[in-house]
Amino acid sequence: MPSPLTAKQPFPSTDDICPDAYSLRVISPAYASPVGELNAILQYTYHALCFKAKGYEEYAATIEDISVAEMLHLELLGSTIAALGAAPVFTANPPGMYNFYSAKYVTYSRTLVCMIEDDIRAEKQAIRGYERMLCMLKNEKVKAIIARILEDERLHLAAFEKILCELKT
Repeated sequence: MPSPLTAKQPFPSTDDICPDAYSLRVISPAYASPVGELNAILQYTYHALCFKAKGYEEYAATIEDISVAEMLHLELLGSTIAALGAAPVFTANPPGMYNFYSAKYVTYSRTLVCMIEDDIRAEKQAIRGYERMLCMLKNEKVKAIIARILEDERLHLAAFEKILCELKT
């Protein structure tokens, strides 16, 4: 059964994607940059642990589920990067072996409300980034992958907004 935090459609395949330096440059920031999927995974995992420690088990589970969905995005982007002709190293600009990802980009807010506000900002930034990518990409197979990830990000934003609303009431 699909999670309510992922769209119903399956992820497109990376089969038959050929090396394409332009598409690689366009999508790479979504992989392992300060605004990429790797950062979202680590940030949401940290926030889920904090919510769990404070006794908010249901919210922690939702945030954890979103983190798992982001892991699927990271895997799909890594496979796409490899198909486009680069090693999927954890850097904002594969195949460059510099500017490696750092966990310093995770927001380590101290209050639960601030954490969710940080997560909402991150999702909005991801959505804007994926929308920009769709405008720039010419490769239809890569566009389909980005469009599918974007669907999930919109669901994540709605889930975080719901949590924030409930926390503030």
